[in-house]
Amino acid sequence: MVFSSLSFICIFLPVVFFLHSVLPGIKAKNALLIPASILFYAFGEPVYVILILISSLVNYLLALGVNKEKKSGKALLVLAVVFNLALLGVFKYTDMLLSTVNALLHLHIPLPGITLPIGISFFTFQSMSYVIDVYRAETPRQKNYGKLLLYISFFPQLIAGPIVKYHDICDAIDHRTVSWTNAAPGMRRFAFGLAKKVIIANAMAAAADTVFGTATGELNVLSAWIGAVSYMLQIYFDFSGYSDMAIGMGKMFGFTFKENFDYPYAADSIRTFWRRWHISLSTWFREYLYIPLGGNRKGKARTILNRMIVFFCTGLWHGANWTFVVWGLFHGLLLTLESSLPFFNKLPKMLRRLWTLLMVCLGFVIFRADTLSAGLGVIGKMFAGFDFSAPAMQLGLSQLTPWFVFALVLGAFAAQPWRPMLERRLAEHKAHARVWSLCGYAVSVLLLVLCLVRLSGDAYNPFIYFRF
Repeated sequence: MVFSSLSFICIFLPVVFFLHSVLPGIKAKNALLIPASILFYAFGEPVYVILILISSLVNYLLALGVNKEKKSGKALLVLAVVFNLALLGVFKYTDMLLSTVNALLHLHIPLPGITLPIGISFFTFQSMSYVIDVYRAETPRQKNYGKLLLYISFFPQLIAGPIVKYHDICDAIDHRTVSWTNAAPGMRRFAFGLAKKVIIANAMAAAADTVFGTATGELNVLSAWIGAVSYMLQIYFDFSGYSDMAIGMGKMFGFTFKENFDYPYAADSIRTFWRRWHISLSTWFREYLYIPLGGNRKGKARTILNRMIVFFCTGLWHGANWTFVVWGLFHGLLLTLESSLPFFNKLPKMLRRLWTLLMVCLGFVIFRADTLSAGLGVIGKMFAGFDFSAPAMQLGLSQLTPWFVFALVLGAFAAQPWRPMLERRLAEHKAHARVWSLCGYAVSVLLLVLCLVRLSGDAYNPFIYFRF
């Protein structure tokens, strides 16, 4: 992206927020947010502004005609689904498909090298959910194209989620209140989300990139585990940090987005992990794929098949590489294994938590690796790389800088639900709760300053999910 983090935080966001606050009436505010969102997207992908405009317009027109009471309405729904999936297929999976065909059939079909539009998976899924919900009569049909475009292109969550349902914000598009009471908590949430990215995720990214960029033969058990744990923390704080920023910015402009993460690394099963991780995506697949396929209503074998289809699609959604598909199927198999073992839930909770963390960690190694063989090589070193010679130890030890260790400890602590537990206890004492709230604002200001200082000295490091 050309739009640097500093430019966004110091110029774009304050200017848009100020204008949004002073403009009178919802129509004027919406009239500001639409071009602001398009401008925001244009800084990263100027040519693909046309794509998001065409996508939103086609979905708008198709939604006007979908109706489950009419045969033509169902045909338009099918057309909408095909159109949106075709967009993903062409822009995201063409090279992957041709590469696979070349490898299997020993062909040499040239790859077009289509540049991936930023956030296409997010705005395509939002558009598709809108049309489906209109067909189901679960959401009102929007006859004003500008309002639908605002829903699809709203810049806080346009390029990395969370995936927002239209019926969750349709009232706010027409009726919302912008006040300091709502904006202040939003700013605080934004600052804490930014700190997750800049302080923790970026520190973990440096170590993870070094390890995963090293030949497997040069790794040992120490460096392999450093790489695996670093990426596990990086992807969580990177993505949950952006979700916090999006939720915070939404509040600043009068919108309420649902939570996207709920301390997934505190889960005691893979099933619980997926109830806490990327909640908007897992909810989307459950509502629009798993349940329509039959869910768990058609017998055990069909339930397993439906689950594997969902996790195959979940993996594929994340990227045009078979490593993502294997990662998704791995989680589907783990869910099937847990549900098939009656004694699993009777195991001590700590043992189940360790099992879940280990499986999630191994899955993310495959997720991060460039190839399946490279991922399996790193996993092999995690459990059998017992080379403790000086050259083998050098790579791992060189990653253990003071800043890395600080971020690692901070990340391990912040990944656990200490804050909500403390807030529940403080809620019983209003005076203490007010002090806690003021401390939270003070800390958020300090974190924002620290983040700006680090961003001014570091090269731009985009969010992981920008490429999904």
